Amino acid sequence: MATLQFSFIDSTSLIRPSLHSSRTFPRNRSLLIKASSSSSSSSDDISRSRRRFLAETAAISLSLPHFPARAEDTLSEWERVYLPIDPGVVLLDIAFVPDDPNHGFLLGTRQTILETKDGGNTWAPRSIPSAEDEDFNYRFNSISFKGKEGWIVGKPAILLYTADAGESWERIPLSAELPGDMVYIKATGEKSAEMVTDEGAIYVTANRGYNWRAAVQETVSATLNRTVSSGISGASYYTGTFNTVNRSPDGRYVAVSSRGNFYLTWEPGQPFWQPHNRAVARRIQNMGWRADGGLWLLVRGGGLYLSKGTGLTEEFEEVPVQSRGFGILDVGYRSTDEAWAAGGSGILLRTTNGGQSWIRDKAADNIAANLYSVKSV
Repeated sequence: MATLQFSFIDSTSLIRPSLHSSRTFPRNRSLLIKASSSSSSSSDDISRSRRRFLAETAAISLSLPHFPARAEDTLSEWERVYLPIDPGVVLLDIAFVPDDPNHGFLLGTRQTILETKDGGNTWAPRSIPSAEDEDFNYRFNSISFKGKEGWIVGKPAILLYTADAGESWERIPLSAELPGDMVYIKATGEKSAEMVTDEGAIYVTANRGYNWRAAVQETVSATLNRTVSSGISGASYYTGTFNTVNRSPDGRYVAVSSRGNFYLTWEPGQPFWQPHNRAVARRIQNMGWRADGGLWLLVRGGGLYLSKGTGLTEEFEEVPVQSRGFGILDVGYRSTDEAWAAGGSGILLRTTNGGQSWIRDKAADNIAANLYSVKSV
């Protein structure tokens, strides 16, 4: 897919690159993605280019529909976009309306919701009356759209739903006995969504959130207590919450334990999360899914690993990266071949061969901030 990429460099601004391609894009798309009219060479110049957030920055990659990703489509030339929020706000998630790629939302702490109607060039604070409670200061963790329907979840427990592309939002009541905090939501179809808590509960709805069905039979803590003799290293130190959780397009999940000792996977139809010993010596920072169905794994201290093959496996191989000693915090695949990695002190890395080799993009080298997340929609 043709890609528009945003990278938050501090709590009040973001940077994004234009798209260098050998193709000519329609005029109504070029304004949205700031496409360059120049043509790239056949070899491409690639020398430039909710886990819980612990700082005030994030890197987010957005894929727009209709244009299949090709090797000659090269992201580069980052530009800075300023955001009208206080320095203390932590940005957590971003989503655009599929039926209107110019229309998008940014979420964060301190009840922060920003809205754009020009493809991300400008952002304005958005007020949602049903989410303004004098007793709470909500942290909006996740947002997802399918068509014109959208969902937002946050902490303390709050669920918002829209049927008109975000023009109006309705608050959906939630049970007070919900295990854990809601950290992720995915719009899956008409009036349907999938919601995950940091204790491993997965719920699905097919009627606008008025009823939810549990997709797993117990929390991760209960699973580990029941299988304590299974040989999972670090399970006895588990605090009952996820550090990160990521979903594949076909509905599979991978989550990292709170201490990074081990990881867990879940596939639709399984009654419980499946714990796995980590295949590396260092603790896990983050994990996610490659475009080919395999896994990527980041360890504390800057290591990047890819699983062998495209299925679920516990065998990983380390891939050399130019991280300059800073940790890599997230990876996002734009296509089977192209992916971006983001990390500490403005680290940006790009691969065009599925992750076998990475080239550093120096666009954010002089920015004293971390890049925490890469996301495609």
